Amino acid sequence: MSKLLSQSVGLVFGTDTGMTEEVGNKIATQLANYGVDVSVINVVDTTSTEIESFDFILFGIPTWDFGGIQEDWENFEEDILATNLSGKVVALYGLGDQLGYGDYFVDAMGWLQEKVVKAGAHVIGEWSTEGYDFAESRAANEDKSMFCGLAIDEDQQFELTDERIEKWVEQLIKQYESTEAA
Repeated sequence: MSKLLSQSVGLVFGTDTGMTEEVGNKIATQLANYGVDVSVINVVDTTSTEIESFDFILFGIPTWDFGGIQEDWENFEEDILATNLSGKVVALYGLGDQLGYGDYFVDAMGWLQEKVVKAGAHVIGEWSTEGYDFAESRAANEDKSMFCGLAIDEDQQFELTDERIEKWVEQLIKQYESTEAA
């Protein structure tokens, strides 16, 4: 874990209701339990240059209604595409509602993954779809066995959030330590 302790870590989120920020703060707290210092930043308060200054970046995004992208992230799309993420390790987390929007569950996270990959990022943090009940997701792989990042449903499965974050952060630390991009 020594490699991650010496890295600059940023967590950038977009939110309308505060839930994505709250989950981001829980992730940052969990990382802090391992001695990792995390800068938590709202996407409206950052720039491409600031994002490029981090070695490891976590991005958080909620999905709105029928697969909609949170407005602050939508407004930041050109900036994220102009950000040089080559050699950067990125992990994603997304919020959604499986029951109300099961055909679009955490779609925005899949959208964001496409953008950061185009910008050159090495994405880690895939998360199993086991335990979720959804029909479709832009964030899921072809066989729907994995999400491209941590999927959180604060509407239907809020009681699982803390446990999922704890396991995901443990997974991220192991993956970060073994990645060659770091």
